[in-house]
Amino acid sequence: TEPGGWGTWVDGGAWLTVDGHRVDWIYRDLDRVHRIWQECQAGHYEVGTQAGHPLGVYSHAYVGEVALARILADPSGELRGLQQETHSYPKPLREALIAHAQWEVPFTLSIARKGMAGGDAFYIAGSLFRAVGLLVQALHAHAGCWVLNEKGAVQAAGELPAAPLDFAARAHGLFSVPGTAPDALAAALDAADGLAAEVCGQLAS
Repeated sequence: TEPGGWGTWVDGGAWLTVDGHRVDWIYRDLDRVHRIWQECQAGHYEVGTQAGHPLGVYSHAYVGEVALARILADPSGELRGLQQETHSYPKPLREALIAHAQWEVPFTLSIARKGMAGGDAFYIAGSLFRAVGLLVQALHAHAGCWVLNEKGAVQAAGELPAAPLDFAARAHGLFSVPGTAPDALAAALDAADGLAAEVCGQLAS
């Protein structure tokens, strides 16, 4: 499910500089992580609005953080136990993310064409970003890989087995449309349609 928001995903923290290195020190509510893990196993996820995350924060990123973490301290052993569980990507979550991309991406790209005649590059760019983001989530789910946020996610998705050849370059190329001319916007959407069709075809196999 994607109800549109579930509150801030940051429970506290700070931006630090440690020995000259920038460190994000972020608190997480472990009870919430446990709850979200249960939801992931049932194929449910939510997407929340958070500054700095234009695609939104997917709730299963909480679980991915635990799965991919290098645990420095865990006196009770709770984190290590949860990490062992989360090493296996839940099949219901995989199916839910793929199914969502397969219907929303073509829909989003088709609706985006309504902005071509008026040269609405803003709306079309947002639609392209949304479509690529959904494809990235689906490709990671198909491979059973956790994705934590948008940064570097397109490049990482392009290295996954189901990604079409040159996925990352083609996806990034969608955002280099010059100006607001309808024909240029149409060409970008045509390219996006082609890329989406290839990805969705691979996800269905």
